[in-house]
Amino acid sequence: MFGALGAALVLLATRQRWSEGTATVAGGAFPLTAKGSDVTGVPAALAIVGLAALVAVFAVRRAGRFAVSALLALSGAGIVAASLFGASDSSALDDEAAKVSGDTSAAVASLTHTAWPYAAAAGGALILLAGLLALRYGPLWPAMSGRYERDGAPRPRRRAAVVDPDRPEDIWKALDRGEDPTGTGPA
Repeated sequence: MFGALGAALVLLATRQRWSEGTATVAGGAFPLTAKGSDVTGVPAALAIVGLAALVAVFAVRRAGRFAVSALLALSGAGIVAASLFGASDSSALDDEAAKVSGDTSAAVASLTHTAWPYAAAAGGALILLAGLLALRYGPLWPAMSGRYERDGAPRPRRRAAVVDPDRPEDIWKALDRGEDPTGTGPA
């Protein structure tokens, strides 16, 4: 639950405005904004990795569960780090100012940041918490059933049942088993 909520929060936050500023070009001021995905794509990508790990943690056992839980925790930690780093980053707005003005040395003045990078960091913290809980309590959780898994040993061949050609139900049963009821070759 923590992981899914955290991933949703991160994905929502990366689509919102993270920073805004003003570029002064040729005596005019242009307001500029940058979304979280413009600043850094890392949190959204790691949120998707975290969602996949959330699903996979219940599908694997033993060492696999440990590895997937560690991946989940690392995804959360990476989101927190990238979001906090992106909270003070102005390079996306500088790039936008250069694009708008046509001057590669243009920079943004009066830069302000919103709370969305911190919301993404909080979502990353929830994913990190889910990963740590999975690392701690994962070995105690039930695993998916292995009922339909093969053990790798060859299966013994069954002898073909005797088919009475006068009994249609025997012919149909032989066909259901994949046998040739006429005895002339494979079905």
